[in-house]
Amino acid sequence: MHASYKKYILHFKRPSGTSRGVLTEKETWFILLEQNGKKGIGECGILRTLSIDDRPDYEEKLKWVCENINLEKEKLWEALREFPSIQFGVEQAFLSLESDNPFLLFPSEFTSGKQSIPINGLVWMGDEVFMKQQIEEKLAVGFNCIKLKIGAIDFQQELDLLQFIRNNFDEKTIEIRVDANGAFPLEEALSKLQKLSEFKLHSIEQPIKAGNWSEMAVLCQKTPIPIALDEELIGIFTYEEKERLLQTIKPQYIILKPSLVGGFKGSQEWIELAEKYQIGWWITSALESNIGLNAIAQWTYTLNNPMPQGLGTGALYTNNFDCPLEVSKGELNYIPEYQWDIVKGAF
Repeated sequence: MHASYKKYILHFKRPSGTSRGVLTEKETWFILLEQNGKKGIGECGILRTLSIDDRPDYEEKLKWVCENINLEKEKLWEALREFPSIQFGVEQAFLSLESDNPFLLFPSEFTSGKQSIPINGLVWMGDEVFMKQQIEEKLAVGFNCIKLKIGAIDFQQELDLLQFIRNNFDEKTIEIRVDANGAFPLEEALSKLQKLSEFKLHSIEQPIKAGNWSEMAVLCQKTPIPIALDEELIGIFTYEEKERLLQTIKPQYIILKPSLVGGFKGSQEWIELAEKYQIGWWITSALESNIGLNAIAQWTYTLNNPMPQGLGTGALYTNNFDCPLEVSKGELNYIPEYQWDIVKGAF
């Protein structure tokens, strides 16, 4: 088996605001496998400043993977514990190589076009006018679950945006999730949660910065809104550490981004533990190209989780790869008749 890797820069159609700044481009890496005339591809979706494997030796580790690709899969995955995005890329690449169709990793009613996956409509951070415009667009095209990134503008303006939604739609019609990306100061978090609770939200992601386990545990105990852990899961490598975190914090939900928590296998460990402790969960993509999103979506469908998932980022880029994934009326669909169009010169 021969393995190689390649860097690819994705360009945003418009600058996209997050709590870590405004994004105009996104770096990603692909693992490419060849064996007996067959090819496989996997995406290592690193998020600079957020991924635990944002390290100076990242490319060196990709090189090591290519040189050691013939190790047993289990040994290879274990050797990559501290590089979750590469774990994910390697998992995809092997599944891709072993499939008759390199992009059909988990055949199902979803990939045959018979079933779809409900997803949330993501509203990016920005000024009040821009965020309101996005909300109106998401509601107009049929989303019944909206996720707002908060923490970047004045808190009262964010409350006003939530009031705008609730003035028009009650909680039975539109489910609202908010994501603070750790933006709330510890001493203000509970009072902000109380103000947010007036809008009957489904949940809030990561109200305070990751790493404050005892403070987060208190919040999860006292909160008027269910809390979902997101960044908190990054960098927790072993099964024992994962269990200790969930036992300590006792969150209402966890959110799993395969690129950030060790691919399908790492996510499956979290799911097993969450269900053991009656903690809800859902899957979210992390700004991957359509190659990574395709893998996550196909796998997510097999989990039979009826909640809206976070899988709608494929249309963000000018130079993404045309693929069978399509968002319609708040759901992600797979159109089997559509063909993949890999950008010339990408690989």
